[in-house]
Amino acid sequence: MTNVTLTIGGRPYTVSAPDGEEPHIEMLGRMVAERVANGGGGAGQSETRMLLFAALMLADELHELHRQMPPPQEEAKASVPEAAPPSAEVLARIETLAARVEKLAAHLEETEG
Repeated sequence: MTNVTLTIGGRPYTVSAPDGEEPHIEMLGRMVAERVANGGGGAGQSETRMLLFAALMLADELHELHRQMPPPQEEAKASVPEAAPPSAEVLARIETLAARVEKLAAHLEETEG
């Protein structure tokens, strides 16, 4: 693992990257930085809000790409078994993780304000 420093919204962020993946991580960082620069939060925005807007823009682009994809062929559908619904244990774990993410975001907002 190596460290890669990404500059997003004028702020440096150091992240770990698997060996050989540094160029890919840098490219992803440039994508996020571009979204921030093009409306991912203006001056005075908190770091959390800035990154949230950039993530929402990237998610919207991904959603649009998925929407534009042709529907899968019937043969492909028939060969893929239907997934079982998540168990109560999995759902509870997801809720716990979501609560942790919300708590971390709130903490970031508090420390920036």
